Amino acid sequence: MNKLAFPLLYSLVMLLSMQVFSQNTVNGNIIDKDKNPVAFANVILLHAKDSTTVYKGTVSEENGEFIIEDVIDGKYLLQISFVGYEDYLKKINIGGNQDLDNITLQESENDLDEVVVNAQRPKISRKVDRLVFNVENTTLSTGNTFDILKRTPGVIVSQGNLLVKNRPATVYINDRKVYLSSQELQQLLEGFSAGNVKTVEVITNPPAKYDAEGGVILNITTSKNISIGYKGSINASNTIAVVPKYNLGTSQYYKNNWLNFYASYNYNQRDDYKNDDSYIEFFKPNSNNDVDSQWITDFERNTESSSHSLNTIMDFTLSETSSLGISANLLFTPKKDSDIKGLTEIYSATNTLDSLFTTNSKLKNDTENVLLSATYNTKLGENGTLSAVANYIDYSDDMNQDIRTDYFLSDGNLLNQNTFATEGYQFSDIYTGQIDITTPLGSTSFETGVKYSGLRNESGQDFFSRNNGISSFNSALSDDLSYDEDIYAGYASISKDWEKWGMKLGLRGEYTNVQGDSRTFGTVNTQNYFELFPTFYLTYAAAEDHSFGLNYSRRISRPSFQSLNTYRYFINEKSFQDGNPDLMPSISNKISLNYNYKNTWFFDLYWDRAENPIALIPFQDNVNRNLRAVNLNMNYEQQFSFDITYYSYLKDWWMISTYASFFYMENEFPALESGGELVKNDVLSTYIQAYNSFTLSKDHSFSAEVIGTYLPAFIAGSYKYDDPQYGLTVGLKKTFFDSRLTATINLEDAFNSMNIPLKSEYLNQNNGFFAKPESRMLKFGVIYKFGNFKLNDNSRAIDAEESERLDKV
Repeated sequence: MNKLAFPLLYSLVMLLSMQVFSQNTVNGNIIDKDKNPVAFANVILLHAKDSTTVYKGTVSEENGEFIIEDVIDGKYLLQISFVGYEDYLKKINIGGNQDLDNITLQESENDLDEVVVNAQRPKISRKVDRLVFNVENTTLSTGNTFDILKRTPGVIVSQGNLLVKNRPATVYINDRKVYLSSQELQQLLEGFSAGNVKTVEVITNPPAKYDAEGGVILNITTSKNISIGYKGSINASNTIAVVPKYNLGTSQYYKNNWLNFYASYNYNQRDDYKNDDSYIEFFKPNSNNDVDSQWITDFERNTESSSHSLNTIMDFTLSETSSLGISANLLFTPKKDSDIKGLTEIYSATNTLDSLFTTNSKLKNDTENVLLSATYNTKLGENGTLSAVANYIDYSDDMNQDIRTDYFLSDGNLLNQNTFATEGYQFSDIYTGQIDITTPLGSTSFETGVKYSGLRNESGQDFFSRNNGISSFNSALSDDLSYDEDIYAGYASISKDWEKWGMKLGLRGEYTNVQGDSRTFGTVNTQNYFELFPTFYLTYAAAEDHSFGLNYSRRISRPSFQSLNTYRYFINEKSFQDGNPDLMPSISNKISLNYNYKNTWFFDLYWDRAENPIALIPFQDNVNRNLRAVNLNMNYEQQFSFDITYYSYLKDWWMISTYASFFYMENEFPALESGGELVKNDVLSTYIQAYNSFTLSKDHSFSAEVIGTYLPAFIAGSYKYDDPQYGLTVGLKKTFFDSRLTATINLEDAFNSMNIPLKSEYLNQNNGFFAKPESRMLKFGVIYKFGNFKLNDNSRAIDAEESERLDKV
């Protein structure tokens, strides 16, 4: 052992021992005005010097007694809270054991029913740089986390992608970026219980602390067990759609004076069905867009999958000022088998059936994603903090596809047959390390930090032609890609509040080094560049109920290594998706002006423009008769938008939250099949979302929600919506056995109207599709809580300010 290792280890053990074996205790007995014991009350010791930092806590027993052990000497603020009673606060000076005898709680002036109503209300609040949607202990706290995101104000789910302000959103969990594709992210969040979610933060202009990558951030913060003790839950759900889906999971919480532990496991067994109707009008070459033939395809995909997800968090209290957190997120999908069938009918210019072909394909995926994280936090002086975070992500995916195409004449006689197979793989390792420091500089708050992100990726696909049962390797259609990416970042920001004004200014710098090597193309996409990303926020409180804000940010979107891969994913032999090794990063700028009235009305006026944005755009080859979807750098994409959010209680039992966005969008891209001629696509539209929550019983054990959405027109790359999109979701929630058992029923997309046709029509291009995945679903869910499950419920009686204090435990 290193000569320094033993004394350092000995010192650490002694430091911990001093904490663990301290003999001071604080005990007492909590009663009401009639001298009846108050059980399950929260008892918290706060440091007296700031009255905000929680030192230790416990919960009263059924006889009202409580004891807090291992308390070091010092001055503290004792806080006791319970539903229906006023908070009890008392300053105490610990210099030995403290027996506080009987402590009488006074009944709250507000009746208990009103308190419970507040606990069940999803809350929306606006901060200088984000909107916070509080869903803990609400009608949304059952089901899964992806359901919560779909109900978050301003979030649009389009073709499986999460959009905010009409831009793709990057998902974080507890301020840690999730490195998954949109499909994998949905799979992970659908296996993560909504009961574990405290808030969803919608960060439209992320500050300098966050990666400059991406646009809007959806940060999911999870709940913590704030009181000493154990609690747990089991949950199950069944979804009835075209084909069934099942979920089974459990969550476990435990907390003592030095450990805060959480773990959840979910198993998903599901079948997914998707039907697509698509068309292509091929034109005669060198003609004035005279139709030569029309291809109409009926496509079906049935996917059977099973997945396991495990999430754990362990927070250790090392000392009065330091803590260590270790977490893991694991997602294993050992089986994802798709059975794909397609029928394509080929019609002549006179609409006569010429021929047809059928496609049968088997697609098999096996994926693993492991995220390990360690976080260290400590205080610097009175109000400063230092945090260090290290993450490691291991990702692997095997994808094999077999395709057979049979060609027939119009009379049904077999004309030809073609069979081929692809074998793909991907292995990725991602390393990140970050250090952040916050400290006051006089009346100004200063924050700075550095971060390193490293990606090592090996991926490839082998293409095999098959004739008469014999496979032959095709090197021209095969490729291996080695992709390395290193990002070195540093940032600094200052913030200051004075009188009615508030300001936050930040600057982030990122140096990026990219090296890609392709077996087929040689060296591809080697990049080295440095970019600066400023952020600026200014707020002005004109009066108690009126505040204004102005903010600006500059962001970057880098091509994913999946989009750089040159191998193909086939819908059928004549329709496939191509990677593009020549993709470049995109830079965007956004400026917005907002107004807040009574935290009830929120108005946002903004302009957002991206240069070289990356999009997946289809191109039909009128000569070779195929359709390829290509990852492409468009010239630009921009939007002008005016958004309104309204949140209020129309009645004590009726809460409404509405979001309306009135926007103009446009983009410009080169038409690859027309000599690179520039094409402009634009739309003037609106998006409306209305969320209603109802309390249906006097004891507040029965509640309901109704959600409506409407989107008349939209563009995505070269595609335009052909019909308005609207949806209606209805949900019911009922609790039993003193809230131990919760049952939910949700009907999503009641009118089966969320799926709409899309078309891409310009110059010599005319194609479109009508994707119809399962959107109308009836979901049944149940959660049973055990142990001291009421511990967290006691926080209902604590006001907003005290809740923020408890968040720091």
